[in-house]
Amino acid sequence: MFRKWSIASWLLLVVLLVPLGSCAGGASSGTGATDAPHEASESGAGGDTSGQESSSPEEPGEQDAGNGSDDLAPVEDEGEDNGSGPDSDAMLQAAAELSRLELDEKIGQLVMVGIDGTKMDETTRRLIRDDHIGGIILFRDNIDSMEQAVGLINELKRENADNPVPLWLSIDEEGGRVTRFPESYVKLPSSRDVGGKGDRELTETFGSLIGARVASLGLNMVYAPVLDVDSNPDNPVIGDRSFGTTPDRVAKHGIASMKGIQREGVVPVVKHFPGHGDTAVDSHIGLPVVKHSLERLHEIELVPFQQAIEQGADVVMVAHLLMESIDPDTPASYSKPVITGLLRGELGFTGVVITDDLTMGAVAATADIGEAAVASIEAGSNIVMVGHDYAQEEAVIKALQQAVESGRISEQMLDDRVLATLALKQKYNLDHEEVPIPDINRLNSEAEAVRKAIK
Repeated sequence: MFRKWSIASWLLLVVLLVPLGSCAGGASSGTGATDAPHEASESGAGGDTSGQESSSPEEPGEQDAGNGSDDLAPVEDEGEDNGSGPDSDAMLQAAAELSRLELDEKIGQLVMVGIDGTKMDETTRRLIRDDHIGGIILFRDNIDSMEQAVGLINELKRENADNPVPLWLSIDEEGGRVTRFPESYVKLPSSRDVGGKGDRELTETFGSLIGARVASLGLNMVYAPVLDVDSNPDNPVIGDRSFGTTPDRVAKHGIASMKGIQREGVVPVVKHFPGHGDTAVDSHIGLPVVKHSLERLHEIELVPFQQAIEQGADVVMVAHLLMESIDPDTPASYSKPVITGLLRGELGFTGVVITDDLTMGAVAATADIGEAAVASIEAGSNIVMVGHDYAQEEAVIKALQQAVESGRISEQMLDDRVLATLALKQKYNLDHEEVPIPDINRLNSEAEAVRKAIK
């Protein structure tokens, strides 16, 4: 019930029940970039020649799942809070924290940015110190080694320590060809290989290992798992990043991976809503158009997302896709019919919505980046991602500031978007604490065990 309350209701409850001076502002320890393979070396065709579009719930090997389990059985309620979003304590603390933020600090929480190089530079300092950005995504060119990565992340935390809200520190780590980790980490198998085993317990272990290695560097958010159904063998960007060619397999194994990541105290971001699997255009380059009816979407593409939401998804990434049957004019990443109407309305998602990288070709071909960012917040997103180019990041921040000042983004809308983000940071106990160099041998031993189990 608490998730349906308005921002005004939460703030009133804080005033009545929680003395503002006594509420914890940040949080305690957190563990655990744009998304998808931005570097050319990671793109490559990935279609599965056996992955023809199908609504059948069965794939080869699915019946003989590990330990004789029936991998086709519905995902069961395990007695957890399976609704998306933080609990009421986290919401109360977040509402108290929100009431203390200045306007520019609230606006900063709407933005996730990329940075240049392997060391802190002056622009990054300004983004943290002056613009109060909500989070940072790291890419492969930000990481030379495990020691350097830990040093950079600790430096980012130190720079942000005077700000009232800890940073999201995020990265892509899906296994397979989408990884940003240095060579010292044993490479994880692809989602296709993991899902192909049909062993849900193994997949959860796989997700847990993703969460553990993300947390080992001091990061707290990972752009995984992929919930796209690999239904188009000509898809240039999904392919083996998907757990399989049917919605049932993707749902079962995507949710298992998601829960494994959560178990390590890292926030998983499920992607790429409403479904990037049946496209023939790479959204890093152009705008894919999905022509399927809403009925078909509910039968295939939306199934893994719906089930993940029911099983406690915290964050959903919205892709740059034109969904003709829902909104023929506006890409999903800044479409109100897609985000508020479909994701929040029909599917009932109450958590945090983040866009895919607004610097991707799909957006550049359709809109000014600042306008796209403002439109996305209006449409129901909580965070817009700007993964590359400081000039683009500054343009987005300026556009959001102007939209708030003009009233286009009302104070109530701003508070509503930011409250969800603050509550999730409270739920995962984010803080400014630095982390030590991790035990790479233990992590690699666990990775080797997963690789061996999949062979």
